[in-house]
Amino acid sequence: MTTRRSLHSMSSTAPWWRSAVIYQVYIRSFADGNGDGVGDIAGIRSRLPYLKSLGVDAIWINPWYKSPMADHGYDVADFREIDPQFGTVAEAEELIEEAHQYGLRVIPDIVPNHTSDQHKWFRAALSDPPGGPERDRYIFRDGRGPEGAEPPNDWRSVFGGPAWTRVPDGQWYLHLFAPEQPDLNWEHPEVRAEFEDILRFWFSRGVDGFRIDVAHGLIKHPELPDLPPRVDPDGPPPRERVAHPHWDRDEVHDIYRAWRRVADEFPGDRSFVAEAWAETPERLAAYVRRDGLHTTFNFDFLMASWGSKQLRAVIDDSLATLGSVGAPATWVLSNHDVARPPSRFGRDQSKKWVANERFRPEGPLDLELGVRRARAAALLMLSLPGGAYIYQGEELGLPEVEDLPDDVLQDPMWERSEHTDRGRDGCRVPIPWSGETAPFGFSPEGATGEPWLPQPANWKEHSVEIQTGDDASMLELYRSALHLRRAHPALGEGSLTWWDAPEGVLAFNRDPDFACVVNFSAEPYRLPQQHKVLLASRQLDDGYLAPDAAVWLAL
Repeated sequence: MTTRRSLHSMSSTAPWWRSAVIYQVYIRSFADGNGDGVGDIAGIRSRLPYLKSLGVDAIWINPWYKSPMADHGYDVADFREIDPQFGTVAEAEELIEEAHQYGLRVIPDIVPNHTSDQHKWFRAALSDPPGGPERDRYIFRDGRGPEGAEPPNDWRSVFGGPAWTRVPDGQWYLHLFAPEQPDLNWEHPEVRAEFEDILRFWFSRGVDGFRIDVAHGLIKHPELPDLPPRVDPDGPPPRERVAHPHWDRDEVHDIYRAWRRVADEFPGDRSFVAEAWAETPERLAAYVRRDGLHTTFNFDFLMASWGSKQLRAVIDDSLATLGSVGAPATWVLSNHDVARPPSRFGRDQSKKWVANERFRPEGPLDLELGVRRARAAALLMLSLPGGAYIYQGEELGLPEVEDLPDDVLQDPMWERSEHTDRGRDGCRVPIPWSGETAPFGFSPEGATGEPWLPQPANWKEHSVEIQTGDDASMLELYRSALHLRRAHPALGEGSLTWWDAPEGVLAFNRDPDFACVVNFSAEPYRLPQQHKVLLASRQLDDGYLAPDAAVWLAL
């Protein structure tokens, strides 16, 4: 494909993924091309000019594979087919080629921890008797207690409830997520061979890499022991690490070394990014050693509360530990699984947020404060060394939709938690493009299907149309930052040097001739007079940077 070859030959000596800004497309909610109320490949293709004008380097697309949609595509029935509501494999190939013509790379999701319960392997497993070979590709076990009536251990589903479901013949199967998502047995050679073949299938169709879902969860302790005692995040750290029985086990890295070899079979710096939740930066760095994956999401940065000390510590630790294995940092403020930044930053954040736990909003929301901080956080993130991810709608300043009616909630967390956890639908509402009323340009004119989740009436205030050309808007802040980032030689991969700054202020240089200053304090901060302002999240007042604001300077 000539367009792909020319795309990969663009620019620099360093691989593209070391400094790329990648835009996350949650396909159901990005753009609806056929008018049925669900986003699709045709919708993505229609918005490629927007993505190009925004200034991103690539798009990551959430799962588009054939699926019963028990978890909106993360329950995959066939990894080599596109789900009909999204399109076809031919349309995916056309999207990849067209994106490359726009200079955009394409990274689909891959979901290796589990399949759908409708996958041919799992259907065969249910047809096989206990101990049969078809069951070996999954994790089936006898139960505990009288007549095996209790689950094999005390593991809990991420979505709530036990992580085990019993089948009619009496055995139990493991699902760390929904019962419709049985976990694969990655000790089975057929599982490893199958996924390597799936990677080759899509690499040969031009994809530029993969985002790996639950990258830290594939390997389970062979004895399936009960969970260790829970560590109090506010208490003293344990004297020594206790290996978790199913998260972030050392053996998972053998899988990714093999995947790296597959990626290296193809030209053009194909890459992987891991969704890996780890206890420490050192554990995270293990995923991106030189013979392993390329990058990993920096969830420590996402989870850090608003404050100079907390964020500086995360930045320093991330750069040091990832740099020690030769990997770039990859910064992220939001995604399809967490509350949107304005709704996080606009609340009290004194309670520590820890890995593998969901953010739970507490206390009243000051949305104006949250937006100010989200604007400053964007400039901080985009000026740090390495790459960054932007979740669709983040550039529009969308808040979390916290008042969705109960009867429209679709996240399996809602039912699995017995209606105690409203789940992730609030950050997945279809984004607004134009117009005064729903569907706000998400679906084409005259569409018969309503958006799969209802959009708030005030979405009109956040649309791409209303923000375009408004220099004070979040969209134009992101667009300006992304274009400056692309043009300025200091930004992207590299190093930073901290300034001496008063408590509550973060300031650093990026060579050549660039600085970023963020004011977390309650008082205005006087900027050095000899510096030229490139971009600010809030208007400066006679050379002072207001609280909860950030600025980019030319030195």
